[in-house]
Amino acid sequence: MPDFFTAADGARLDFTDEGEGLPVVALAGLTRNGADFDYLAPHLPKGVRLIRPDYRGRGGSAWTGAKTYSVPQEARDVLALLDHLRLDRAAIIGTSRGGLIGMFLAATAKERLIGLCLNDVGPALERAGLERIFDYVGRAPRARTWDDLAEKLPGLMPGFANVPVSRWREEARHHYIETPQGLALRYDPTLREAFLEAFKGPEADLWPLFDACAGLPLALIRGANSDLLSATNAAEMRRRRPDMIFAEVPDRAHIPFLDEPESVAAIRAWLGLMA
Repeated sequence: MPDFFTAADGARLDFTDEGEGLPVVALAGLTRNGADFDYLAPHLPKGVRLIRPDYRGRGGSAWTGAKTYSVPQEARDVLALLDHLRLDRAAIIGTSRGGLIGMFLAATAKERLIGLCLNDVGPALERAGLERIFDYVGRAPRARTWDDLAEKLPGLMPGFANVPVSRWREEARHHYIETPQGLALRYDPTLREAFLEAFKGPEADLWPLFDACAGLPLALIRGANSDLLSATNAAEMRRRRPDMIFAEVPDRAHIPFLDEPESVAAIRAWLGLMA
């Protein structure tokens, strides 16, 4: 069952906390929630404590408005969760937005991290992938039911192949609410304003955030067909961190589900570095 804590500004933020052992905080994608990691959870070895927060404005957490939906604020919320749980340090698995938060924490609160695993994200983001997100963030899909959306998702998700229909049904249920009027978002629609605002102006240089991960056990998982993390940028990340565990997942774009054999092997190897 989800638990919650209260952030410094009074916001109620939900999380789940399961298992015992190495604390691993799993940070979801931009519009997503802790359910992102339902596919990975059964494949984690014993001795892992999986902690899954819902960012503010997503999942079961309070909607606090567009101005609060930022990587720095969400990073502060992660630290507040660690404090709430009385954890000095934790490892982080970060999917997309979650990986950006993880790198930000490496640069600003490295002493709280044990390691970082990045799922299809890095310090350089491809414009094509960003524009695809610009197109859908904050907008409910044109589908009336979960089953209706599940039928449409293969055509809406280029770069994915060999995905069973059951997985698309799970994705629809994880990320949308079924209502008599059609599917509704499981997050605050004003997230769109925050996301578009963050990418106005000159492109930010995020490579210093990646370089701040020096000394931390690091892993990178890339969808072979990703339009957000290019093969070129993944190669540069590997050049800078030749010790980084790396896996490329075939038949996946942005983002791998993390239960693919390549993903599971990489995450298990990364966890082994911190055992």
